[in-house]
Amino acid sequence: MALAVTAGTSLTFPLVVASVQYAPRTLPNALIRSLHLSSSSSASPMSTTTPQQPHSSFEILGGARDKFLPALSHVLSRPYHPFPFLGWNRHIETISASFYRSIPDIRLRRQCLRTQDGGAVALDWVSGDDRRLPPDAPLLILLPGLTGGSGDSYVRHMLNKARSKGWRVVVFNSRGCGDSPVTTPQFYSASFLGDIREVVAHVTGRYPNANVYAVGWSLGANILVRYLGQEGYNCPLSGAVSLCNPFNLVVADEDFHKGFNNVYDKALAKSLRTIFNKHALLFEDIGGEYNIPMAANAKSVREFDDGLTRVSFGFKSVDEYYSSSSSSDTVKHVQTPLLCIQKQSVSSQAANDPIAPARGIPREDIQENPNCLLIVTPKGGHLGWIAGDEAPFGAPWTDPLVMDFIQYLETEEVKYPKTSSNPDGKVALHHLEV
Repeated sequence: MALAVTAGTSLTFPLVVASVQYAPRTLPNALIRSLHLSSSSSASPMSTTTPQQPHSSFEILGGARDKFLPALSHVLSRPYHPFPFLGWNRHIETISASFYRSIPDIRLRRQCLRTQDGGAVALDWVSGDDRRLPPDAPLLILLPGLTGGSGDSYVRHMLNKARSKGWRVVVFNSRGCGDSPVTTPQFYSASFLGDIREVVAHVTGRYPNANVYAVGWSLGANILVRYLGQEGYNCPLSGAVSLCNPFNLVVADEDFHKGFNNVYDKALAKSLRTIFNKHALLFEDIGGEYNIPMAANAKSVREFDDGLTRVSFGFKSVDEYYSSSSSSDTVKHVQTPLLCIQKQSVSSQAANDPIAPARGIPREDIQENPNCLLIVTPKGGHLGWIAGDEAPFGAPWTDPLVMDFIQYLETEEVKYPKTSSNPDGKVALHHLEV
């Protein structure tokens, strides 16, 4: 069941959230198996005597290519085959992944964290992990996309995959998202990094002997990469993964209003209105430049941001907000190992990710940063990746790749742990491998 937490709920005790498992099946199992066989029939056999090279279906670049790519060859040596029909069209894939992907049944224990400005965010931990896992088990923070939370299928699958490998996992539900409480007249935004800083500080303080990593999707990825860039060498994370990051929010906004993309714009605006209207009384007497009626009735994400978000965070216009909040400008400053996975190369805009367009990817900065690796898959919807052994209803194709990356980093962190003379741990790793 979904547990709603209102602004008046006490924030001093954990809440248990039980999920409901459902796994829609609209295709017979025999047909699914035959489609898997047909989609993989063109894959060339993998050599057992020579190093596996990435398949030509991927675009791969980055200053950390030589450093990290060998750890990912198990997945990348095979061609990317989107699941027949569902994965061949960006809109079909986006919608199918959103509505028909299974949701793993995992019991979560909620911790509401009061922030310094009086707000609150909700951290969902896996129930029982403190008994099951040692205190130094590697820890993964998950940042969902816009209006997303711990109940979303892509979040649950990543959580389940990491947990099966012995990782401790926590989902960071932003203000108002995933039934997180809203206690002040301010939601979260792409520009605001205060909450992620407090969450990371809280998590690392709670488990001081664990290496901490983070995975972000869509807007969550944009916030994560901006955080990495602004923290630079002081970032306490040992590694991070960015999935379907819009990177350049000005470019993303331009594409958001084209053709069928308007459907996603209206759907996200509806989700924002729903969150806002639950807490509308907090904004009842607010003054200044706020346009509360516009936010409450927004038909697009841009209208919501114009009426509420950009004013809350001190921007004169929506365009200034988008320009100042884009993670494309901070990639060059990232000093933490970072894997970025995006959809579709620039050569075919017709099959582009409808929410995170490929032309917004800061390729040059990623190429020049020795800590970054970019992998771009062919085809593409948004947060879909209906491919791989668990398609079409199971985990996204990206999940094994993400785990290979962070487990490789964890192995290296264990080899070169934090010490008094090397408090970062990862600095020794970087100097060793460069």
